[in-house]
Amino acid sequence: MNIDERAAGFCRDNEIPGYLAGIDRAGQRSVVVHGIANTATGAPMRDDTGFLFGSITKVMTTTLVMRQVEQGRLDLESRVVDHLPGFRLAGSGAAGEIRVRHLLNHTSGIDADLFFPRSHYLERLARECGSLFAPGEHLSYSNGGMIVAGHLLEAITGRTYHDLLERDLFPPAGMTGSVTSAEQAILRSTAVGHFPGPSRPTSMFTLPATWAAAGGTPIGTISDLLAFGRLHLDAGLLSPESLAAMREINSDPGTPAASPSGLGWLIRTVGDTTVLTMTGASPGGVAVLAVIPEQDLVFAAYGNDPRALELHDEFLSGLAGASTIPTWAPQTIDLRPYAGTYRSNQLRVDVRIVDGELEEHVTYEPTDADQERIFTGFIGGPFTAPPMRYVAVGPGLFAPAGFPLDALPAHYLVSYHAVTDRTGARYRSSGGRMTRRAGI
Repeated sequence: MNIDERAAGFCRDNEIPGYLAGIDRAGQRSVVVHGIANTATGAPMRDDTGFLFGSITKVMTTTLVMRQVEQGRLDLESRVVDHLPGFRLAGSGAAGEIRVRHLLNHTSGIDADLFFPRSHYLERLARECGSLFAPGEHLSYSNGGMIVAGHLLEAITGRTYHDLLERDLFPPAGMTGSVTSAEQAILRSTAVGHFPGPSRPTSMFTLPATWAAAGGTPIGTISDLLAFGRLHLDAGLLSPESLAAMREINSDPGTPAASPSGLGWLIRTVGDTTVLTMTGASPGGVAVLAVIPEQDLVFAAYGNDPRALELHDEFLSGLAGASTIPTWAPQTIDLRPYAGTYRSNQLRVDVRIVDGELEEHVTYEPTDADQERIFTGFIGGPFTAPPMRYVAVGPGLFAPAGFPLDALPAHYLVSYHAVTDRTGARYRSSGGRMTRRAGI
């Protein structure tokens, strides 16, 4: 697989401005660079160009938490409120039952995936966000859980989250190009995200600083991500026991539509290979970090257009040795248990049966004008989602209608969970994120 040629061809065919990719195999490192970092300035991508890590930061947050566990300041099974007394959730006593582990493996149930306050995060969380499910009951990818983990680190250490990154993670990992703010990043080569149709630079570089621990602010290079990935192959910053704990499956959603979770990592099976991975979305950009222990390999990439995710997946599949994409087949099942309205923080999904298929209509319902500005800045414009049809490919498992089922990546699937005769499905999951049936 010639990554350089494929990246150039993909970016040309899809009008993606720029792309970076790196491979570290047994300590031997190579980096591929293509295109433009910022179309507004014409600045080229370089091998030392910085970019937002996005949610890859969640693995860094978990690494910092595991250091505190090793030092005896935290226990994964301890209650978060015992260390962070101000942690509450609206209309629910569930906060008192959330353990440190739940924050790191996406099973906390905190309903705050699209919650974007600029300040006073914990105070507003207590007033405005509740629970999707009891702690540990299900897996739902959680920005809120990781942000609370960042506040937990600050309470335990008495230091800011950014200071912990800058002093306790970046230097020992050899992440010499990493910074924690746009003000620092602007002093060096830095890529900005772009949105398609035609390609245009983002008008919002970072998410609010309140999102730092979930991936709102840290910025670095491909070499930095490769160095961080290498930490999770070679004991040093963390003990072998901590590395093994992060790699162990903590929760499995039981559906091919979502990956099981370790601690910090999502754990994918690509072909016959186990891959520790995390994707990092940012305004108009998308990064990925993958560690393949059995191959002693780290892969990292960034594209400054969200459509680069397809190329990330292609390269990762090739590196992991996957020769085929799973094949799905239409099935005839009773659709009635899945129809209804499902909700999570600021998101509503109306599901109905139309012509023997499920039709989903997703609506964004912003809490206030400021959060709407942040969300629309993140996605590049007003949220508009036409109704989408789905066909059953298994009990509680649906694929988008009209897509070729013999070459459909699993992350395109939608799954439904906790189905009963009385209420039907209690939860809908898309992209590993759950919404809960309204009225239950």
